[in-house]
Amino acid sequence: MALVVICGQPCSGKSKAALALVEALKEPSELKYQVRIIDEACFHLDRNQSYANMPSEKNLRGVLRSEVDRSLSKDTVIIVDSLNNIKGYRYELWCLARAAGIRYCVVYCDVEDNDCRKWNQERREKGGDNYDDAIFEDLVRRFEKPERRNRWDSPLFELKSSSSSSLSDSASVVDDAVSYITKKVDSKTRDVKILQPTIATQTSRFSDANSLYELDKATQEVTNAIAEAQSRDLGMLPANGISIGKDLPPINLSRSVGLPELRRLRRTFMKLTGQTSLSGRPPPSNSDSAKRMFIDYLNRELGTS
Repeated sequence: MALVVICGQPCSGKSKAALALVEALKEPSELKYQVRIIDEACFHLDRNQSYANMPSEKNLRGVLRSEVDRSLSKDTVIIVDSLNNIKGYRYELWCLARAAGIRYCVVYCDVEDNDCRKWNQERREKGGDNYDDAIFEDLVRRFEKPERRNRWDSPLFELKSSSSSSLSDSASVVDDAVSYITKKVDSKTRDVKILQPTIATQTSRFSDANSLYELDKATQEVTNAIAEAQSRDLGMLPANGISIGKDLPPINLSRSVGLPELRRLRRTFMKLTGQTSLSGRPPPSNSDSAKRMFIDYLNRELGTS
């Protein structure tokens, strides 16, 4: 249903923000979706060991990313409660959401560095989870602030807090985030974006022989149908597009296309589809699905729109 990425400096209140989101999302009496937090605690990982060096940090991100990939679904809200301090990593999470065809947003805990240091010290004095000073300063230095102009940081909900305030002061921001995550979407909705899979994310694992055969056969049938339609109409393009079959979208060409170019496009599509993307999931291996994907590709490459 949605992927929510919590990000911020260490000890900036990210876990409190995640819990506030969970509580707000669970307010409806009859939930039609599940809510789950994915964080270091899920895997019993110590924060100082996880961020002690770059290999450990890379391993942590890989573990969290893999769990997010396995957990995304149309009826689950996944909240990633971690630093998520690297913009490239947030982009990877955005790609996972796009591959799953769900909503995505970032909740940024915008807290001054000195307040974070103070809260880290208070946790240490109370015997709670805290960061070693060297690790804390390194993480603060390397933090890459989210920017709403980046698609992987948008929409961006900013929770501002300080030593003299609390997250309750940002309750309206939490409400805005919950509204975005749960709002019903129809043809008139403009303020909520559901990410759409692309060839790179939706159709990247035709690994078994049957899938490859179906893909090859389906794309060949589409190519032949286009060539036959152009030959039959003496190069004229049908006003309503070239129909391939029932329940399949028409092919709307902007110009006549020769067989050599069609074969080249077909080879390119086969290559793209056969590649393993960052977060692709196995697509249906039936003929109609393969035809639909190839038609969508041709309409993007040669279409009138």
